[in-house]
Amino acid sequence: MPFVRQNTTINEYQNFVQEIYRLNNDRFFSPWDMLINVERFVARGLKGIRKEDNDKTKLNLLISFSWLMSMMNQFHIGLENEVWKRFPFLCSYCASCPCSCEKKKVKKRQKVFIDEKKRPKTLESFQDMFRKIYPPETRTLEHAGIHLSEEMGEFAEAILAYRGGHEEDDFNNIPLEAADLFSCFMGVFNSMGESIAKELSVMFSNNCHVCENAPCTCSFKAIAEFKS
Repeated sequence: MPFVRQNTTINEYQNFVQEIYRLNNDRFFSPWDMLINVERFVARGLKGIRKEDNDKTKLNLLISFSWLMSMMNQFHIGLENEVWKRFPFLCSYCASCPCSCEKKKVKKRQKVFIDEKKRPKTLESFQDMFRKIYPPETRTLEHAGIHLSEEMGEFAEAILAYRGGHEEDDFNNIPLEAADLFSCFMGVFNSMGESIAKELSVMFSNNCHVCENAPCTCSFKAIAEFKS
């Protein structure tokens, strides 16, 4: 019976999503359809922030995060490696930990140096890494949500650019923007004081969190009309 452990790695969670949802994704959804679902549940999560409903925020962002993993599977992108290359225990822009972009008024992206000895092993330890790079006490939950919305838009732009021409340079922007979007999911959960790995382990303790089957047997109608 497939399930998610609290000490899961990003790779393991991405593989779990593939095992549970690949059949339905292949049958029902193009990458562009999946993008709509990533956006759809991010928007619902942001509504949860506006309404000060953390349970609504958590549920919807966990679902959106899982759609993001489905997209990475369809594009054959290993998200864990891309996140580490983009954020090697450093801000991807100012190359500092904690981030000093605002303090130093950094005008252009700095070169980051990767120390493999610092690489986190689990999803939870990646979230802790982002907590150290971008301390949640330096901004509000609303600020973290706005940042998530911004990066959602940039990820969508990268997908649409690739869809328009299928050029390699456009494709290469997708993992970069996916890593940035990942960092913002971590940022919102850090601002809420919640462990995304723990919440995923509860949500996916028994196959698909809705039909509880592996692979998922939810119909297209059920997925399209899912209330959260």
